Amino acid sequence: MSQMDEFSVEIDDKIDNNNDVHNVHNDKIDVGNNKPHNGKPITKIEVSPNEKYLVTYSGEDNSIVGWNVDNDEDEGLLKDCHFPFNSPIQFSLIQICVSDDKKLVYIGHEGIYDMMNYQKIKLDCGVYNNYAYCTFNLEGNLILYYNDVESAIIFFYSAQAEKTVLKCERMYKMPKNIKDYIFISISKYDKLYLLSNNSIYEWNIVTEKRTKLIVIDEEIKYKDTRISSNEDFVCLKIKNKIIIYSVELEIPIASLDINNVIQLRKFAKHPVLCFLLFPLLLPLLNDNIPSSNGYWGTIMRNRRKKFWSKLQISNNIKATNKYIFGALDADIWKIDLKEIIQNITSSYKNFNELNSDNPGELNFDEFIENSMVIKEEILYFDNDFKFDEKINMVYDHLHVLLLNSYTETIRVLSQDIDSNVLETRNVFEQNSIKWHIYNSHQEKTINLHVFKKNNDNDEWNLICTRVEKFEIARPTLLKIKLFGDSYIILITRLGPLIYHFNESDRSISLIYFYYIYLSNKEIIPHYKKVYSKSTLPLPNYESFKYNDNWVLDAKHNKEILLKYGVELLTFAIKEHKLELIDEIYKECINYFKQDLKNNRMFLSVITSTLPLLNEYYPEYILRYSLDTTMIIDSPSFRIEYPNSNLHLFSFLYPQIINITHSILWFKYNILMRRIYNNHKILFAIIIFIQFLVILLTFPVYFAIFYLLSKYNYINDISESDMFSIYFIIPDIITSKFSKRLTTPTIIFMNPFINFVTYPKDYNWLSELIWPQSSPFVKTVNRDIYKTWSGESLINFKWNNYGKHYYAIIWIGFMAFLGCFTAAATIPHIDDNIRNKLLISSIVLGVIHLSFEIRQMIYDFNKWIHDFWNLFDVIAYVLPIFTSIIWLQSSEINIISLLSFSCLFLDIKFLLFFRVFEYFGVYFAIIISVAKQIISFLVVLFIIIISFAHAFYILLIPRSQFSFDQHTNNDDPNNPWNLVTTYYQVFENGTVNPNPYIIQPPNGNTNMFVDFRTAIFAMYKFLTGDSSALSNWSYTDNPSLAIMIVLFSLLIVVYLMNLFIGLLNNAIEKDNDRVSYLVQKAEILAEIELFYLLPHQRRWYTWFPDVIYYYANVDKSREKIKEMNDKGEWKTNEFPELRKNLMEKLNIQLINETSLQNILAEIQEMKQKLQ
Repeated sequence: MSQMDEFSVEIDDKIDNNNDVHNVHNDKIDVGNNKPHNGKPITKIEVSPNEKYLVTYSGEDNSIVGWNVDNDEDEGLLKDCHFPFNSPIQFSLIQICVSDDKKLVYIGHEGIYDMMNYQKIKLDCGVYNNYAYCTFNLEGNLILYYNDVESAIIFFYSAQAEKTVLKCERMYKMPKNIKDYIFISISKYDKLYLLSNNSIYEWNIVTEKRTKLIVIDEEIKYKDTRISSNEDFVCLKIKNKIIIYSVELEIPIASLDINNVIQLRKFAKHPVLCFLLFPLLLPLLNDNIPSSNGYWGTIMRNRRKKFWSKLQISNNIKATNKYIFGALDADIWKIDLKEIIQNITSSYKNFNELNSDNPGELNFDEFIENSMVIKEEILYFDNDFKFDEKINMVYDHLHVLLLNSYTETIRVLSQDIDSNVLETRNVFEQNSIKWHIYNSHQEKTINLHVFKKNNDNDEWNLICTRVEKFEIARPTLLKIKLFGDSYIILITRLGPLIYHFNESDRSISLIYFYYIYLSNKEIIPHYKKVYSKSTLPLPNYESFKYNDNWVLDAKHNKEILLKYGVELLTFAIKEHKLELIDEIYKECINYFKQDLKNNRMFLSVITSTLPLLNEYYPEYILRYSLDTTMIIDSPSFRIEYPNSNLHLFSFLYPQIINITHSILWFKYNILMRRIYNNHKILFAIIIFIQFLVILLTFPVYFAIFYLLSKYNYINDISESDMFSIYFIIPDIITSKFSKRLTTPTIIFMNPFINFVTYPKDYNWLSELIWPQSSPFVKTVNRDIYKTWSGESLINFKWNNYGKHYYAIIWIGFMAFLGCFTAAATIPHIDDNIRNKLLISSIVLGVIHLSFEIRQMIYDFNKWIHDFWNLFDVIAYVLPIFTSIIWLQSSEINIISLLSFSCLFLDIKFLLFFRVFEYFGVYFAIIISVAKQIISFLVVLFIIIISFAHAFYILLIPRSQFSFDQHTNNDDPNNPWNLVTTYYQVFENGTVNPNPYIIQPPNGNTNMFVDFRTAIFAMYKFLTGDSSALSNWSYTDNPSLAIMIVLFSLLIVVYLMNLFIGLLNNAIEKDNDRVSYLVQKAEILAEIELFYLLPHQRRWYTWFPDVIYYYANVDKSREKIKEMNDKGEWKTNEFPELRKNLMEKLNIQLINETSLQNILAEIQEMKQKLQ
């Protein structure tokens, strides 16, 4: 760790605010100078997150000036305060940022000022003197990024703390291999951007969500990268390209060439895209935008000449959501962004201006002269005038971004609907495009025609037509709204429809349809309810059912398929449209294959519908698992050499660690550092005491520090005392045995994208009773866990939260078991202590039982079909009931209840071991085998009852008798005639015919006196105990002998051996790790739904959308060969990726089919030669 210097600036409450020039080291600020920066030019501009305050920096004047944004001036801002830096040492300012409440942070000579009262502010964890980045978020919290050669740390300071001290709320540590990561920036939306291996990552500081934004084939350097983002989009400038990334879709959707003026102007022409993306694109364009005579001049049209004629694009331009701030000399000018965009969109009213570097100077004839070829009425142009399909396709991809922006329009149009007044206007004209729309009630269709104006003769030529047919009712037109010349919204009685005119292929596509069929009175209120949110509702089931064209458009459009693919595939599954299911599956796989780096989210369309596929078409789960096993979201695989065995260890990328728990440890190290700097002797005494403590308690010290380090309560960021020697010991051991412990591992991506995530919108209280499920919880299928993807998914969940909660549940049950067992088992125990134990048993039992009741309420059918649930209820209810009875009565009356209660509790304790593989396989076999042979057991039971009935009729006593009084008769089935009797033998050898001693009979003498005991007698006979039938003479009862022979042959010999054979087959079938993994997945699903709180199920670190995992290289080779032998290794999907993996692992698989074909050809040749 690098040397840390203390960063805490004392607050001077005696500042003289009347001084004009002050030294920054004396904590004084200039507020009296009327000339901003003494007239020197502005170098940097920074705006507060919510655009309430602005600061500027002048390099020549070496000063910072604050400006009030919220003033009534139309353009010029008013100066608020002035910060001069009059240090004798040359000052180099790297970055500045300011909050809405006027807290100023600048990096170079670190400092935080409260500009409201001109005081410096302390950081309670501020110890470094080389911060790399600073920013304020929208809530006013300060985010600092520190970086050195060994580690990088992100500090998150709360704005709610004291005004003079900012309190560190959260800390994050970057990966150990920090050299592989290049810091780019942190946005005011709490997003951190990193560059690694030609990939750009976004990490949300609050939610800890990680997103791979884009992967570029060519090498990327920090100087070539700039990022501008908001809550909906991320615009990445990489060299001469600007890539637009959709936060909603999680894919790059468009790429702009900053040198292509026509492309930029066509973008600026769009009335909605310009509003959405212009504030993000402007900071990235910089000097690449043409001068004031061209593009920028058009933007600034109608502004004051003294301003826009001099203003040039550079670092002294700052675009926000509301304004553009520009620096002119030492002044700041504010321009309303809406006004600028209106100037932009209104500037290109004809085809000439769109393609001209000097708007208005190029006529159409000159434009045509630059044309290269006219083919099929599509123009292609040379150089700057190239206006081809590629440019149009960029904007065709962007239309999916516009959908949510139309929500307000649909809401406004729905308010103006008069159900009795239909839309009479059917022709809509914009620029050179005209729409003609009408509906045919007889054919239940809407007809759309698009015309384009011929500039030569002013005639309108029909260029495309679309007929929209509905299967249910007439689509009466209520309202129509045209946006630009490419988008039109139709409000009908069947719901809203949004169409897009594709200029590149001259077609009309439906990009949104939500089915609503209501009567006249219900239309308006229902529209208001459905479109009350800021986003459009997802297409419903009926929208696809009643409009086949909508299905085709959604299926063949890349962005719409990603946005609405889950709903479309759900519709296909429920409607049993096998062809459509297969087409969607192949489309998603193909889109991912086309761009492995950036299109992984298409796989989520499949994984999100796995619960339905599991219910209707489970074969697709096996197909998907085998198609996507051992893949990665990059063109090639990477092998690493960690110092430990990480086989099937799952992780998130990048691996940023939350070390918030270690803030106290960090402050302790700050204190130790201060003691070291100011009190050397005291520091030496403390170190000596710590050394003695470690020496005397080394095993305990090492164990405690291991646990604290494992759960990030301490860390090796700062090593300022003797206790920190713990972090040195592992490094010494690792360095000594690193060569021997190094294991080559390869990284794979888990293909179950968005499989474990939960819906973001939820009600906290309802979630406690009826929690929403994830696809993982709903889908219990063995085929998922036949591959490493499923197993690594289980490992991820188990390591992150499963084992911790399972341990808590187990400990809670052991407390329940201990209390009840102690009360029931200890022979001589004080009544008060026993009663306390019984009450504790009741309380703990009710807590455990409450979770079972929640499961029962959640899904009773699923709950009742799980044997372990029934067993758990008995194990909880029986001890609770016994404890209550025991508290109210004597022990003698509940001995049987005690015995059964302890039995079930002990077995329940044993069941906790099923989560471990060594035991879990056997528990899985027990249940799975039982499910397979249950029908056989029912048949066997019926046969046993049949024989019990037959023996009961044959051996029941025919005369009255009593066990209490001797009954003497000739009934051979009378128990008194079956018991052992003793006769007196006289001295002459004669025997007294009357019994001398008679053993009294009981219920077991003749078990066929009662039908219940008759069934039990048959069960004993089944197990080999025939004593119940040994009291009769077989020679005197031939029918009894025949019955015994039939029972022994049919049941004991045949059926029991058949039963053993079935058991062997069932055990062989389920004696594998898959059954154990399925069982573990069910345990994890139960923990998720009923033990985690609703907000915990939304933690990204526990429930991410994308997971990666390590795999041992040697085991990977073995697994691939095993799958190939079973015919499960598919090379037709992702052939290039599979080939790369084979090369990395040095595997050459023998294709048995090819060998058979070769052998067949050889045999044919031999036959021909013969």
